[in-house]
Amino acid sequence: MPLNGKSPERLPRRRWIAALALLAGVIVVAAFISHRDEPLSVQTAVAVRGRIQSLISTNGKIEPVSNFEAHAPVSTTVRRVLVKEGGFVKKGQLLVELDAADALAQSARAQTQMRAAQADVSAVERGGTQEEVLNLDAQLAKARADHNTAQRNLDALRRLQPQGAASAGEVRQAETVLAAADAQLNLLLQKQTRRYSKPEVARIEAQRSEAQAVYDAAQDVLSKSNVRAPFDGIVYALPVKPGVFVGSGDLLLQMADLRKVQVRAFVDEPDVARLAKGNLIEVTWDAVPGRTWEGTVNAIPSTVRLHGSRNVGETTCILDNQDLKLLPNVNVGVTIVSAVHENVLVVPREAVRMDDSKPYVLQVVGHELKRREVETSISNLTQVEIIRGLAANDMVAINALNGKPIGDGTRVKY
Repeated sequence: MPLNGKSPERLPRRRWIAALALLAGVIVVAAFISHRDEPLSVQTAVAVRGRIQSLISTNGKIEPVSNFEAHAPVSTTVRRVLVKEGGFVKKGQLLVELDAADALAQSARAQTQMRAAQADVSAVERGGTQEEVLNLDAQLAKARADHNTAQRNLDALRRLQPQGAASAGEVRQAETVLAAADAQLNLLLQKQTRRYSKPEVARIEAQRSEAQAVYDAAQDVLSKSNVRAPFDGIVYALPVKPGVFVGSGDLLLQMADLRKVQVRAFVDEPDVARLAKGNLIEVTWDAVPGRTWEGTVNAIPSTVRLHGSRNVGETTCILDNQDLKLLPNVNVGVTIVSAVHENVLVVPREAVRMDDSKPYVLQVVGHELKRREVETSISNLTQVEIIRGLAANDMVAINALNGKPIGDGTRVKY
């Protein structure tokens, strides 16, 4: 038995295993070093001169430009509906007729009240009714005659008194009669010029104004009870049917001239500053695949507001819609061309990298990548304009084909 308790036959075997393990490690390290230094296959692109557009992609809604909505003027019943939803109508055509019996009765009552109020106003202006004016004229004539008679009688008695032919009592009595006649004449003259007090005149004027307002309101109801088309167009909403009851203000129909429509585009806040009047707008609708409508921006957002979960500015554009394909209230896709640069240097968007907010590319120089800081301008989903840092036909790396990271100094093949 050996002193260390191990069999002499087992020692060479363990040394052999250790030697094999060491050799395998050396081979692995050598293979790793050899593989590390092997050039990577990369996808490349060449900087070329061409045209680039800066695009804003968003959504929008179609709205009519010339729109008309009819609402029930009062609570009533729909008598007739003379058009169908989607139907084309001509200017002046009768579309919906409401039951206007109550309005007719109210108009008649208001007209009667208005005539009575007008008669009262005329009486105020003339100083009373025709009968009152005639009676007052007769009373004035008699009062003037009595006044003249009393005056002549007093004058005669005053001439006779110095001769003793008339007593002082007779003169005083004549003076009393004249004073009474004068008072009566003045009273009748006041009735003629001030028959009504200011409060009475104001009340009569108020009655006339009130009657006129009631009549005008009834006429307005009557005019709105027969809904007519204000222009040529299409009825695109018709929520009522004959015989149904409608409340005051309920929608009766909507119509519009859809040969031109407006798209209201919702532009996210960071892109609002890129908008300018005249920017090209392209509109698509999933319901009509392959079709594009074009227009230009005609309004710049004046404010930013919350739209769902987004802060947006709203811009509008008029679209030609002669074939009437675009319908009010549909949601559409909107692409706004905010800038177009011709004959500029462009590279694929994936070739531009960022480091501390500074853009750079990995230029292929021979079989090695070199970092080049660049200055960029406008971009879109696929391209970026390069202002400084590259020249035409310079080759840049996009990525390694095996997915490994690449950077400054990476050896490559292509």
